[in-house]
Amino acid sequence: MNSGLKYKRVLLKLSGEALMGEQGYGIDPAVISQIANEVKLLVDDGLELALVVGGGNIFRGLAASAKGMDRSTADYMGMMATVMNSLALQDGLEKVGVFTRVQSAIEMREVAEPFIRRRAVRHLEKGRVVIFAAGTGNPYFTTDTAASLRAAEIGAEVLLKATKVDGVYDSDPKKNPQAVKYDSLSYMDVLKRELSVMDSTAISLCKDTGLPIIVFNLNRPGNIERVVRGEAIGTYVGGIPSHV
Repeated sequence: MNSGLKYKRVLLKLSGEALMGEQGYGIDPAVISQIANEVKLLVDDGLELALVVGGGNIFRGLAASAKGMDRSTADYMGMMATVMNSLALQDGLEKVGVFTRVQSAIEMREVAEPFIRRRAVRHLEKGRVVIFAAGTGNPYFTTDTAASLRAAEIGAEVLLKATKVDGVYDSDPKKNPQAVKYDSLSYMDVLKRELSVMDSTAISLCKDTGLPIIVFNLNRPGNIERVVRGEAIGTYVGGIPSHV
């Protein structure tokens, strides 16, 4: 067990948009299946894995707030969307034989356990994947901040941020073909340059707890395994100066 793994315990942050694949909305079962199969290989090798997933493929609280909806109400609706995504991921993982628990920051005992830190850690020690749903349970906090918080609480060694691009760029690579990719950045680099890695609250929390972040492309099959086994892909964000 634990053959060739660089990390023992990690938290993987998935965007809700990643789950919809090429669709414009909702959940693509093919994407769930791809993630589940990659996760199974790593869990079988002894990786302790927690997940946080966004809800943007179903509902974006910030966007609804911008159109006039009460911000707190919109954010709670976004939290509900993350629960739906978490249950879909749980179903996909259990179909390939990975024992999985969903823990929700908002109590809904019929579908998920309440978030209890010590219970979550015990699940991880027993080889179960834990999916943290409903963000932090509070409006005005993103699922990126929830991922940083939960990663710190469970003692994860690294926060893996799965995106649709190969790492962090100095501008949007889809709009600017000349965009430059960073191999490594410090927390302060991200904050000062206002790079769109995660929101400033999430980055500050990682900085305070010394939790490194690796931003990588989820759409390339096998990338989750490459990151966990220590391949230098994506962009590393930590307590180091940028080389760029």
